[in-house]
Amino acid sequence: MRKATRIVCAVAALSLGLVFILPLWRIKLEAPQYPEGLGMHIRVNTITGLKRNDLQNINGLNHYVGMARIEPASFPELRYMPWITAGLMVFGLATAATGSRKLLVGWAVVFAVAALAGLFDFYKWEYDYGHNLNPTAAIKVPGLAYQPPLIGSKKLLNFTARSWPATGGLVAIGAFFIVVAAAGSELRRGGRGGTKDRVDPGDSGSGRGRSDGAVVSKGEHAGVRAAAAGPAKSEAGSPSEPVRAAGV
Repeated sequence: MRKATRIVCAVAALSLGLVFILPLWRIKLEAPQYPEGLGMHIRVNTITGLKRNDLQNINGLNHYVGMARIEPASFPELRYMPWITAGLMVFGLATAATGSRKLLVGWAVVFAVAALAGLFDFYKWEYDYGHNLNPTAAIKVPGLAYQPPLIGSKKLLNFTARSWPATGGLVAIGAFFIVVAAAGSELRRGGRGGTKDRVDPGDSGSGRGRSDGAVVSKGEHAGVRAAAAGPAKSEAGSPSEPVRAAGV
């Protein structure tokens, strides 16, 4: 694995540490009665409001339509997500330290599986959150579900819900694409025979290149020169025929 690729892997692995201090995802609710909006941040180990009382106000609104309260302690994912993130960091640093192409491909695969599993789990939570409603809720609209969008915007009664990656999520997405690009580059390089250094045909070091790419050693060059010099010498040293005088 090239030195540049190892450096890129180390940077991508270390950048995942920002996930521990920056929010992964942002969900915001906009409505006329809330001109500043309500929202929450999903972090690697907890859920917080965009503003101080946002999460409490969202839970109050949810109560009227029969949705469950959002309690960070009730999400087991928030307990093991920090360990998954730390594991990806260690995997990446090991890849950079060893320079193993196999580890790089394995890291890219594990990273992809973790990302897809996280998105699926998030979608499943949103589905349950928006469909499993309390039948005794004060506000009931037959046939209406309150599932927020996974990515993008969606109208929910008089609210517009917007769901997008936050700063930490963008960092993780960027790191993932860097790892995939690095793995793809190294695999293409390996497919072109890049696992060993090749001698340039024009190199004048320990040998010279042939047109077919083979390397000729200095000894071989000496042998070729001696063989070429032999016939020339013999031709020069051979006795010439006597020159006959004209008319003799």
